Amino acid sequence: MMQKIQRFGGAMFTPVMLFAFAGVVVGLGTLFTTPAIMGPLAGEGTAWYKVWNVVLAGGWTVFNQLPILFAVALPIGLAKKQQARCCMEALVAYLTFNYFVSQILLYWGADLGVDFAQEVGQASGLALIGGIKTLDMGMLGALLVSGVVVALHNRLFDTKLPEWLGVFAGSTFVYMVSFLVMLPLAVLAVLVWPHIQAGMRVLQGLIVGAGTAGVGIYVFLERALIPFGLHHLLYAPIYYDSVVVEGGIYAAWANALPQLAATTAPLKEAAPWAALTATGWSKIFGVPGIAAAFYVTARPQNRKRLLALLVPVTLTAVLCGVTEPIEFTFLFVAPQLYVVHAVLAALLSSVMNLCGVVGVFSGGLIEMSSFNFIPLASSHGGTYLVALAVGLCFTVVYFLVFRWLILRFDFMTPGRGPDDDVRLHDRGDYQRKRATTQPVGASAEALEIVRLLGGASNIVGVTSCVTRLRVDVREPALVAPERDFCALDSVRAVFCRGRAVQVIVGMNVTEICEQVNAILEEDVAPACQKGGQA
Repeated sequence: MMQKIQRFGGAMFTPVMLFAFAGVVVGLGTLFTTPAIMGPLAGEGTAWYKVWNVVLAGGWTVFNQLPILFAVALPIGLAKKQQARCCMEALVAYLTFNYFVSQILLYWGADLGVDFAQEVGQASGLALIGGIKTLDMGMLGALLVSGVVVALHNRLFDTKLPEWLGVFAGSTFVYMVSFLVMLPLAVLAVLVWPHIQAGMRVLQGLIVGAGTAGVGIYVFLERALIPFGLHHLLYAPIYYDSVVVEGGIYAAWANALPQLAATTAPLKEAAPWAALTATGWSKIFGVPGIAAAFYVTARPQNRKRLLALLVPVTLTAVLCGVTEPIEFTFLFVAPQLYVVHAVLAALLSSVMNLCGVVGVFSGGLIEMSSFNFIPLASSHGGTYLVALAVGLCFTVVYFLVFRWLILRFDFMTPGRGPDDDVRLHDRGDYQRKRATTQPVGASAEALEIVRLLGGASNIVGVTSCVTRLRVDVREPALVAPERDFCALDSVRAVFCRGRAVQVIVGMNVTEICEQVNAILEEDVAPACQKGGQA
């Protein structure tokens, strides 16, 4: 069950990876079309205004079509075969489902308590999805439909039909069955979902009303769930669905940017619902403090090699908001430090909230700049200066607390053990000493990862998240110890829970995942078994 939940969480993250670029486009577009910032140049009707609104129209694609993106993305992580075809099946079935819902509400909406004549958005409970006026079920509806299609695809795609019915085999057969399933599912949706929407509006009020305490608890839970790969399940409905605000925090914030840029009213008052995205502050200000503590507590002879490890992972955390490389560097040798990290992250976010710093702050500096600093610096620059001061103070707090704990309890963080400990993270010429046969499209690193996972025959499936491979194995006992994985250039840590294995490899995880899958497809298990343990 755990491995299925982890794969589901990883699949949900796929559309989110598009936010980095889309956010930059929306942020710049908002900046350049706000008269309060650009003056008459950005006045409505000017050539400048028209050109940037054309750019903005494209930038809104990801935020305006999130449900469709989630529906298409789920099969990437959950379909056991022919993922591309399953994506097509899920898209068509999701659109079919919404057409069914639209027509049911058109004829019987009044009887069901839904005023289908209202405009989409706001409190109407309606949305426009792929040009279809339908119930606003957001991400949850898309995942429900897509999950049903994935289950049908995994069971029915290879169904053998009589030769004279061969044209209906494969994806066509899956869609035929999906079509029949979507009709009762649409009926169930129009009967149940309006009541769920009413409950979500109550929940929105409770979450926003929780204030600073709610922010602290949420950030602590989000950090605490990262080692298990379950944090996506916590934040995805809040950020990208209507749990806190209609349409999700990201879409609502992006839509509100022009109004926020044109006012100097405190952001905490103008958009209190955005407070829960404060998970990024520990990435920008906490990680540098942790890295500095690791460096000063390391053995002098190990510091140079340790620095080569800490600099890239710290920059990755600060700029991109990806903290897993450095978190998994110390999670397994000193899990107590990770708990302290989660507590400090919660405190940092709570203090930011108390100081009125509210916005989309879940990613790194690049994302924060595009959603906040670039479009809003003119009207809310003072708030961001406060955030900088608070953040730098917490960098010092992180450093002092981690340094004291490491020395007080003699935690074997990187660089404090024997020289070989640092070498496991330095990883210079390990692969150059090995000679292995590898298939086309697969590196020696990927081949070795497969071998350490017990060989191709022990691997059920492989998907990827931002920095980690999520692997389902048949026999956990066949998976090599973590130290063998960490001897590879690309691996920083390994986390095993039953048959679910997470291999932390960094930002090039997509490339490595493709190479591992290429090995599995070519069934090179015999080649993977060459040589002894690393």
